Amino acid sequence: YDLRQDSLYVVAQIPVFTGFEDGLLGIAADPHYAENHWIYMIYSPPGTEAKQHVSRFVFENRKLDMDSEKVLLEIRTQRDQCCHSGGSLEFGPDGLLYISTGDDTNPFASNGFAPIDERPGRKPWDAQRSSANTNDLRGKILRIKPEADGTYSIPEGNLFPPGTPNTRPEIYVMGCRNPFRISIDQKTNFLYWGDVGPDAGKDGENRGPKGYDELNQARHAGFWGWPYTRGDNKAYFDYDFATQTSGERFKPEQLINDSPNNTGLKELPPAQKSFIWYSYDRSEEFPWTATGGKNPMAGPVYYSELFEGVKNRFPDYFNGKLFFYEWMRDWIFIITMDENHNFVKAEPFMQHSSFANPMDMVFGKDGNLYLLEYGEKWFSQNLDARLNKIEYVSGNRAPIARITSDVQVGPAPLTVQFSAAASEDFDQEPLTYSWAFTSAKEQSTALSPSFTFEKEGIYKVQLRVKDPSGQQDVATQEIMVGNSPPEVRIELANANPYYWDNRPLNYKVVVEDAEDGSTEAGTIDMERLKVTLTYIPEGEDLVSAALGHQQQSIPKGKTLIEGSDCKACHALDKKVNGPSYQDIAAKYSLTDTAFLVSKIIQGGSGVWGDNMMSAHPQLSRADVHQMVSYILQLNQAPATAHLLPAAGTIRLTDHIGKESTGKYVLLASYRDKGKGDIASLSAQQIVELKYPRLEAEEAAERSEDTNVFTAANSSLLGNLKDGDYFMFDSLLLDQLQAVELRLFFRRNAHYKGKVEVRLDRPDGPLLGHTQWTYQGSSPAQKTYRIPLKSNSGRHRVYFVFRSLGGADQPGANADYVYLKYRTPNL
Repeated sequence: YDLRQDSLYVVAQIPVFTGFEDGLLGIAADPHYAENHWIYMIYSPPGTEAKQHVSRFVFENRKLDMDSEKVLLEIRTQRDQCCHSGGSLEFGPDGLLYISTGDDTNPFASNGFAPIDERPGRKPWDAQRSSANTNDLRGKILRIKPEADGTYSIPEGNLFPPGTPNTRPEIYVMGCRNPFRISIDQKTNFLYWGDVGPDAGKDGENRGPKGYDELNQARHAGFWGWPYTRGDNKAYFDYDFATQTSGERFKPEQLINDSPNNTGLKELPPAQKSFIWYSYDRSEEFPWTATGGKNPMAGPVYYSELFEGVKNRFPDYFNGKLFFYEWMRDWIFIITMDENHNFVKAEPFMQHSSFANPMDMVFGKDGNLYLLEYGEKWFSQNLDARLNKIEYVSGNRAPIARITSDVQVGPAPLTVQFSAAASEDFDQEPLTYSWAFTSAKEQSTALSPSFTFEKEGIYKVQLRVKDPSGQQDVATQEIMVGNSPPEVRIELANANPYYWDNRPLNYKVVVEDAEDGSTEAGTIDMERLKVTLTYIPEGEDLVSAALGHQQQSIPKGKTLIEGSDCKACHALDKKVNGPSYQDIAAKYSLTDTAFLVSKIIQGGSGVWGDNMMSAHPQLSRADVHQMVSYILQLNQAPATAHLLPAAGTIRLTDHIGKESTGKYVLLASYRDKGKGDIASLSAQQIVELKYPRLEAEEAAERSEDTNVFTAANSSLLGNLKDGDYFMFDSLLLDQLQAVELRLFFRRNAHYKGKVEVRLDRPDGPLLGHTQWTYQGSSPAQKTYRIPLKSNSGRHRVYFVFRSLGGADQPGANADYVYLKYRTPNL
């Protein structure tokens, strides 16, 4: 990129090995580039030899001289297994070159915890041979002094003085997992780096902490703990992969590397704590980091004095602040530190802007911030990959005009309440307002004026907002006068929201339109009314997808996917880092929904190869269910739909014989005739009938000591002991003759319990009860039918558990309640 010409040029095609995460990894210009035209690269040379080169080249007149290469440093690696190459290059203010390297270790067989597999033949699965090895250059940040002849020397202050047995003197920082982007404070010489963490979604019993990513600060050389600790020295257990048993926790202050793959010192320096750390879920220490996938990056520390004479340089407010950004979460924060360079606070930077996986950041000599974006998908030639130039705008900024109104369409005369309150000025200056409703002339200067449109027509309302310096902005909004929107409602003889075999659905659709008439008066053109009943096999998410031309909204599951980090690894019809959604839909069926929901939340690998799917504990089960439902429907047959008259009775039979938890959707829509220049307006109403199964963990209320866990591919409400309960609110009891309670029993546990179904309160009138006894060597799921006393109306229904084997004995683990309604004759 040429700052002077503001243009991009291709200057070279560099042959590299591109397997796993290798390739051209990093680039840096020599501090004296203007005189010597040297640039440095770290890359993976092609061929069979597994290594990285840190090389110097001559770059002049927009041409990279490949023949000028001087290989300063060769870093031995392995090319049998993925992952973690690191590869950031940065110069400090003292002219020293810092080089980041990843642990070069396969993380996919460690369940997201420490990869310390010491079994024979498993070297690529043991990060102790790299990150924790004082005699290896991987999993480190190296520091060297490039010399004019293309060699390098070792500066003072590195972790191990030259000549120390079983060490490499190039090491400045060790104990890194994948330090992808680093930066050097150009005044203090402090080193910052983002270290990409492991994948465990939650702490593991006798394994160690969940996967923490880190932003680290090194004021001096040291060891940052991997693969023994993460974050603020949360320690892993010494896990034996051969016996699958755990020893003691590692001690951060007394770490011993006794791996047979270690070629360096056994006694390691004490582990240093991270500057900032966080996992997939909400961080208690740093809640502003948000939730989701994680991949931290260290940006520059800004000093305005480095840009003297530059027009529109960033203001002094940013002095001494660190730019910290996230590849997965698409945010940038500004980190404020105190006089001792300790963390004080974080503030969002350009929080209203959208970034597509920011992966590198630097201030140019012109004072602008340059941000490189990778694009949304891994390992793809992303069309949204780009280089952004972010300029600071000094002085006054123009305001932004925004109009809101209570109505936009209606009959004449039409009174509309307008407001300009949503308008804003980033300089916090007072604004003036000018409204034009029916002409180009100003008709109001109020913040929230009301105006009556007397004649029919389409009006383009204009709002002009202006700040004290004269900066202004204009917003417009159309108001259509002369046609009233129609009203549509569906009336049911039975308001029960559930369906069952052969349930008679007695319905009536009523339409009222001020201009067209009403169905009651017989003046509506019935050709403009469409009534459909659609059975959707997996109904939690597919309602909008199956309704075709009658409803065009995007399925909620698709919306949730597009708003998550899923798009980085998956696409609809092609493999990215993980399988395509269509491949997933072809492999699994609707009966696998619970399994896939748990898989997404907990993370894992092995189904589609070695690539690890990150855990997503920050997502609710309900949202993940919506996402899975959307994916699985991609391979389903189209939903069955029936075109119906405006009123009638139909028996619900489309679901019979299908293994699903779908929905029936009764949809009525009407498009009016319009009036004059006013286009037709439409309205609709939807009634959904749900599968009559109520998940216990989704109950409206439950005892405080109960918990939710997953077993047998189901989400369960567990720890139900004597007196515990769960409750469903506002159940319609008319024709409810029984419920079926599905329970789960663990192996080798003695269950002897009873459940009471009670009305309105945990001690309310008894509707029915049942009891059980189970003791077996394997887990089991059993269903119990509970006949209920006849009742009517909507009520709270409590399921109260009693332990018949003692108050502290487990009563059961509940899966779901299935409602059994009586089917009346037509």
